[in-house]
Amino acid sequence: MAEETKKVSEKVEKMVEEVSKLSVLELSELVTALQEKLGVSAMPVATAAAAPAAAGEAPAAADEGGNKTVVMTNAGANKIGVIKALREINPNLTLMDAKGMTEATPAEVLKDAKAEDAKSAEEKLKAAGATVELK
Repeated sequence: MAEETKKVSEKVEKMVEEVSKLSVLELSELVTALQEKLGVSAMPVATAAAAPAAAGEAPAAADEGGNKTVVMTNAGANKIGVIKALREINPNLTLMDAKGMTEATPAEVLKDAKAEDAKSAEEKLKAAGATVELK
């Protein structure tokens, strides 16, 4: 059965060979180019798995004060730490997007997030040196 899963078309095999020759930076550029061309974005598995749970917990979140928006009002002096925190909070952010958020404050970090997620994001950003506001 293992042999069956290894069988791919010659076209795919050639593409795999070419992609395996790329550097990490080139792979990143390839992913970005494919996302733009196809109009999709890569979603981390953990986020995709959390989405159905969030839908099931919506009434509980409404009882706890509803959805929150996390706004970074000032990135502070440790911008590198804040950029790392932003990318940890939202893995879909590119390095340039996160850097742009630190330079263009106030910036909306999370919108319509559960209260516990908003609180976690607020703590991470404050620990990195940013000034944060929950709305």
